Formats: sequence, C-alpha cells, structure tokens
Amino acid sequence: MRTTLIAACLLAATALQAQTKIELGQDKVLMHHGDNAEWKSPTLNESGWGTSNLVGNEITQRDTWAWYRIHFYLPKSIINSSDIQKELVFSLGKMDDVDMTYLNGELIGKTGSLKTDPKGYSTAWDVTRIYRVPLNSKALKWDSDNVLAIRIYNGDGNGGLCGAPFYAWVPGLIDNMDIKAKYAQIKGREFASFTLTNSGLKIQKGKLEYQYMDPDNGKIIKTTKSSVTIGKKSSKVINLAVDESNPCRIRLVYSNGHATKAGTYVPILTPREPETPLLNTVGRYGLRPGSPLYYKIPTTGVRPIRFTVTNMPEGLKLDAENGILSGSVKTPGEYVLNIKAENAKGSDQKQMTIVVGQKIALTPPMGWNSWNCWGLSVSQEKVKSSAQAIIDKGLADYGYAYINIDDAWEAAKRNADGTISPNEKFPDMKGLGEWLHSHGLKFGIYSSPGRVTCGNYLGSLNHEKQDAETYNSWGIDYLKYDWCSYGEVYNQEHDATVGAFIRPYLKMEQYLRAQPRDIFYSLCQYGMADSWRWAEFVDANSWRTTGDITDSWRSLYDIGFVQQRKLYPYGQPGHWNDPDMLIVGKVGWSANLRDTRLTYDEQYTHISLWALLAANMLIGCDVSQMDEFTKRLLCNREVIAVNQDILGKQAKPVVTDGKIEIWMRPLADGSHAIGIFNLGGEDKMVNLSSYYSAMGISAPKGIRDLWRQKDLSTTDTSYFIPTHGVKMLKLK
Repeated sequence: MRTTLIAACLLAATALQAQTKIELGQDKVLMHHGDNAEWKSPTLNESGWGTSNLVGNEITQRDTWAWYRIHFYLPKSIINSSDIQKELVFSLGKMDDVDMTYLNGELIGKTGSLKTDPKGYSTAWDVTRIYRVPLNSKALKWDSDNVLAIRIYNGDGNGGLCGAPFYAWVPGLIDNMDIKAKYAQIKGREFASFTLTNSGLKIQKGKLEYQYMDPDNGKIIKTTKSSVTIGKKSSKVINLAVDESNPCRIRLVYSNGHATKAGTYVPILTPREPETPLLNTVGRYGLRPGSPLYYKIPTTGVRPIRFTVTNMPEGLKLDAENGILSGSVKTPGEYVLNIKAENAKGSDQKQMTIVVGQKIALTPPMGWNSWNCWGLSVSQEKVKSSAQAIIDKGLADYGYAYINIDDAWEAAKRNADGTISPNEKFPDMKGLGEWLHSHGLKFGIYSSPGRVTCGNYLGSLNHEKQDAETYNSWGIDYLKYDWCSYGEVYNQEHDATVGAFIRPYLKMEQYLRAQPRDIFYSLCQYGMADSWRWAEFVDANSWRTTGDITDSWRSLYDIGFVQQRKLYPYGQPGHWNDPDMLIVGKVGWSANLRDTRLTYDEQYTHISLWALLAANMLIGCDVSQMDEFTKRLLCNREVIAVNQDILGKQAKPVVTDGKIEIWMRPLADGSHAIGIFNLGGEDKMVNLSSYYSAMGISAPKGIRDLWRQKDLSTTDTSYFIPTHGVKMLKLK
C-alpha cells in the first residue's frame, strides 16, 4: 500500500511540473524549401508542405533557404502554475545556421546574421534559441491554435532544425533552481551528492522529497522529506550515504508549491574488481611479419603480479614483472599464447592468438585522443600526463592502449628538406614514443591530406611519403587523417566521383604500408561519399561515418542511433565504422575543461551503444582528472568484451516500438548482446519477452546484466529503462 501511495504522489508531482511546459512539434514539423515572406502567416494554406523530423533532422540546405512550421495549442491555464506570470518563453534548440522565428506572423527572435546584414554573414549553428514573448502580447492566442514559422538560412552543408525537443513555458521562481547529482567519495565513504543552486535574486523556500528507487524495476523503496531554504545566488550541497553493493537510484524533488524541479542520482553499476588477477586480453591480435609489437597484457588485481607466457613464437619476449610483450615475429601464422597472471591472492589463465599476416586491428582500437579535452591547446606534457594516468588509474589494465595526439602539434614551417617537425609544445616526439612503448602503450598522431589541418597547422599535401617515413622514425602506431583543407583540391578538380574522395587516402595508404611497422589508419572524412562502402579498399582500419560529436543528447542520438542504424554490414575485423570519440568525463575542446553535459543515464547509453557498434573506444577526456564514476563506466570488463568480441559483427536495430529501441549484436560464442534503449523523455517499463519474435530468437537459456555483471531471471523479463537510459544484456 505504501509503495502504491508513493508512486501516486510521484505521478502527481510529475504532473505538477509538466503543467508549466508545452512540448512543441512532437517530433514532426512542416517543412518547405525556398523563401517566401507569406509563409509566416498563421492562416497559410499548407497543402504543399512536406514533413520533417524534429529529432534526427537530415534535411540538406546548402546555401539555401527553408521554412519550418509548428502548430501547437496554448492553454491559458499554464499561467497559473507560475508565481511570476511575466512572459512566455520558447526554447527551440539549435538551428543551422541563421534563423528568423515568427509567432502567428510576428517576429519574436533572430539569431545569426545574413550576407545582406550590416556586419555580414555570421553562422549561429551552435546557439540554443531562447525567445521571450510578454504575456500581454497580441501575438499569443490563448486556448487556441498557434503557429511558429521558422525561416532558416544555411550557409554550408546540412542545415535545418538540430536541437529537439522544443518547449514553451511561463517561467516562475522554480526556473532559477537547478539540481545536479553525482557520485562522491568523502573520507573513504560513498555518497550521492546533490547540489541545489538558486541562480535568482529571491530566496527559495520549499520542500524536498527523497525517493529511493530500485534500479532494476523502478519501484520506490522508501521516501523521506524535509524543508529547505536557499539564499539568492547561492547553493546547498546534500550528501546521502549509499551502498555500492546494493545500487539505488535516488530522485530528489524540490517543490515550492507552484511547480517542482527534480534531480536524479544514478548509481555506479560496475562492481569493484576482486584482488585476484583477472586477464582482459583480446582474443585475437593482428601483427604484420617483422612489425614491432608493444602490448601491455591487460590485467586487474592487486600488484605485484607475476606473468608467464608459454608458446611464444620466436622473436617475442616478456617483461614478466610488468606484463609487457615486445619484439617482432617474422614468420606468418597463428600463434596461440598461454598467458598466466599470478599474485598473492590467486591466479588467472587465458589464451590469446597472435595472427601474423597482412591484417591488423582485428578488434576495435581502445585508447585516448587529445581533441575532446585539449583541442588546439594540447602539449607533450598534457599527453604524457594522460598516458601516465591511463596506467596509474588502471585503464591500461582493461586494454586502453593508444595515446593519440590530435591537431596542433605541427611546426609552422617544414624543414629545408621538406620533412615535418613538431612545434615547441612537443620538444621530443621520438622520446615520447619510446616512453610510451616502454610502458606497453601505443603512439598516435594526426594530419590531413590537405594543405593545412582543420586547426590551420601544416597538412601532408605533396609530402605524404616524407611524413609516413617521419612517423615511422618517431614510432607512430596510429594515424588519424582528417579531410580538412583537402576540400580546396577537391573543388579545383571539379570531380564529383567517389574516386575523388578515395584518391588522397589511397595515396597515403601506400606509404604507410611501406613502413616497417604497423600503423593503424584512421580516415576522418565525416562519412562523405558513403565512406563505409569504399574505405576498406584503401586498407583503412576505421573510417568516420559522421561529423564531430559533442557532449549533448541531440548529438549522441543523431550520430549514434540515426546515422549508424544501416551501417552494420560494413564493420568487420580489421575495418571498423567510427562514430567518433567518447564524450564522458572532463571535456572542453580547449584549455578550459568541464564535466560532460551528458546525464549519467546518457553516459551509460553512450558506452553501451559504442560497445554494441564495435566502435573505436577512444577516451576524449583528461584522464588525470577522471572521477570514479567515469573510470568504472569505462572499465567494465563485460561491456568491453562485447566491443572487443572477435566475431567483429556490428549491432543493428531489431525492434523500434515508439521510443524504445533494441539493438542486437551476435557474439563469437553464439550468444547475443543487446541494448534496450529508451530514447524518449519518460521512464519506461519494458518486457523483453514480448519482443523475442521480433528479435528472431526463442526464449534464452540465460540472461546476464552486463553493467551489473550478474545473472537475471529468464522468466521475469520486465525491466525499468530510464529516460535516455539503457539495459545492456547478454542473451545465451
């Protein structure tokens, strides 16, 4: 009875909050290419208009205009939920590139500027549109149909609406309140830490309700209540002790009598590792004959750990104390290594097959890249600190091995003989490579087939052979090759064939493969000309399928779920689809770092999807500042095992039911890994067994929760999936 009553109260509180906001568009909006001032009229005949997705918009507006129209009902009752009652606010996401937005024919806002404006063209694709209309405005039609007409000019590439969902609401004091929740360790104990922030100029007084929820079924276990007062322009931190062995979601609801604001603590789901050794080696490792091998055997457990390896081919040696394999193998073939790790607590054994042939990257690369955190402010010191943190924080014990420098390492000019050299931020590239290799890590670098890189540093155009040879001399193991200014060459050639996109990548490929070392070849050209259809034939080990990812749900959804759903036939061992780097932890794309804007649930979705997609797992944050939540998010052995599965098959969506999607990936042992994703704005209960037929499977003999690392019932298959969250399972 108590649980039912609490659930009813929760629904009432949610309804109170929902009264203040109206969702606009409901995914679909009307759309028309071109430009006509009459299209702002609320009485326009829309019979010739098409529809467009508000979420996952893929409309192309290249140097053109388009209009979008959204109809919505505006109830006057929403005024009553505000204790300020001053204005109606529209939050319209982002628009690519310049917009003029009309409400019932009246201009209510403009962002960006056109070529005809006094200051000239200025894109505003990354600016969230917030437009305010006084409640007494004649543009508002209360208790009636209203029309938003949005006129958008796009200057280049894909354009349109790119920031769903859209909302309208009447702000109150509650809008000055923000609640953030995170995991915290204080004096060795674990806490759910809530920060309540009042950004307004009035004191906040209200009630708090703490709702403790079972993460598996969403049921409320208990509630507690208290009063709270937060001064103007101030914050209050509330720490609640948690038990990691029994994870619990905690929802903190603040109510001021007019509306509510909530924040949810999402627990760490990955269990702590035991003190006994556990080997996390890949099943198959590709190596070309004679190429140097640097491999730190990924192993958790209390140090010191002693390693032994039997059946090693001639040319390899083992650092038994640090667990590092090195050397080279000249004779092609498959060599099954028997690896044992032993400490005072116990031991573990595993086999790993080294495949000496012409194919490398038999599983997706794991490691770190400097771009998402440091951007153009990268330096050798920052790279080395993240590499050291990869070791010290134990990420190398799960297979994170590549340490990749992105843009901004190049000197302003080439040497007299045409060779490239690093700038003053990187005083010793060769020494950095040797240091990384001595720790069993790999060394990556960045360039462009164009004249300059995206950051306006030297590219490789007409110096491909020299650069490949220089990379070899520095000990480079990975090259990210970014299209950037090669568009200049492409435009000059006036060649619209696929061959024009292939040409620069094929040219560098021949010089890379001529080097006496394995260099992972990563194509970064954003999926142009359907790169997944041809990149394998330039011997690319991975290829970007999208533009750059950012730390927002919109970007994650569009890149992960919309743009990857049909690419599953193309990924395979040695050649991988790449939806871009990871956006968890502290990022910033500059010297100024901040926590990712993804919620904890969205971060679980991000890592689950990338594992299912067999995507490159390149960390984008500053590892030296990594917190416990992020570390264990990235270091779940069973989730990583899905990403590194040697069958190399990418997941595909097998169920789409409203906002619920199920993506399934076959694994080498005959089982399947699935992600049950909730892409909507409301928590859901999902009964997996009702989808078995649609998934093409019978009832599984076993179900394992990969994040919790525990077996589940095969008969009780109803799961709680939070908004933008996931349940990741292995079906046997």
